[in-house]
Amino acid sequence: MKITKEQIGNGIWILVIVLILFTPVGFHVRVWVSKAVAEVFSADVVEDDEQITLEDYHWNLVDLDGKQMNFQSAKGKVAVVNVWATWCPPCVAELPKFVALHADYKDKLLFAFVANDDKEKVVTFLKKKGYQLPVYLQASKSPSELESSTIPATYIISKSGKIVVDERGAANWNSESIRALLDELILE
Repeated sequence: MKITKEQIGNGIWILVIVLILFTPVGFHVRVWVSKAVAEVFSADVVEDDEQITLEDYHWNLVDLDGKQMNFQSAKGKVAVVNVWATWCPPCVAELPKFVALHADYKDKLLFAFVANDDKEKVVTFLKKKGYQLPVYLQASKSPSELESSTIPATYIISKSGKIVVDERGAANWNSESIRALLDELILE
């Protein structure tokens, strides 16, 4: 049986697909693709008439040093909540934009990067990347308004508790439109 050029081409495509789906090489390709997509898309603001209000802020979180934080402390503040994991390519792709945003806004609003992951993996990941972010693990169930079946899930909450941004997937969190929105919310 003679192997044709078409069969060789098909074999190469199958190999590429297997590499992308099932190896660490594929993880990095998916991160790169997610970064490219996120660079183009900024998060959308929820229309005023569709915004829901966070009623219950009770959510126990634990930082990577073991210090307890109840999300109740976010009440009356502008808050950015990002639910992510180290194994999630879109999550990893959008973190550099969050690092830049956090560097400029960390004293003006509350950030909570909630990891859906093993603590040791998170610590290793953050150290490897050199990221200085307020990362937490959940110690209790999140408020129902902040529940999502997909990650990354990011919420921007106004001082009055309105969920102004409810975004799934990677986005450019350091865009001019997001910065303008945060500036506006801080002044409310």
